[in-house]
Amino acid sequence: MSKFTNPAGRASGASAQYIRDLLELLGNQDPVAVQRGLVLAVGAIIEGLTTAQLTQPEAPGKWSMLQVLEHLTDQELVNSYRLRSVIAEDEPELRGYDQDRWAQRLHYGAVDASTLLEELAVLRRRNVRLLERLTPAELERVGRHAERGRESAARICALTAGHDLVHRQQLARIRAAVSHAPSTGGT
Repeated sequence: MSKFTNPAGRASGASAQYIRDLLELLGNQDPVAVQRGLVLAVGAIIEGLTTAQLTQPEAPGKWSMLQVLEHLTDQELVNSYRLRSVIAEDEPELRGYDQDRWAQRLHYGAVDASTLLEELAVLRRRNVRLLERLTPAELERVGRHAERGRESAARICALTAGHDLVHRQQLARIRAAVSHAPSTGGT
């Protein structure tokens, strides 16, 4: 199991280590710059792949590239709300969610990659634009995450960038796995 796996059933207990791992992966990189580069990086990773390759999981029980892309798009929606809540409200509650349940119940993998990439691009541009306008004081405003406790807008920004890097690595790993796997047909 990847050290970046954060299943909902043990999210509150594993969140401190998960956060440390994400922030370690981010290192000294500018979190806004990392976020700004996500859509181009993902587009380059998935370029030229067939529908069959995009929908093929890396291994049994794992997500496909299309499911990862849908997760990134939904996570961007969640982060949009969390970030705006932290900036506009006084210590709002920030709900967690079960990403595996979302993937299952929201039918991840049923939408084509170009549509998802377009949706992710629009959402990400809007969030980056907001982040670039925030003052240092606004970046220090906090919300109360249900699993992780107090989180500032700056922390949300850094965690989002770390999360981006995890999934960029995951997508590259899946691409390598499905590119060398026997073809299952499709376009």
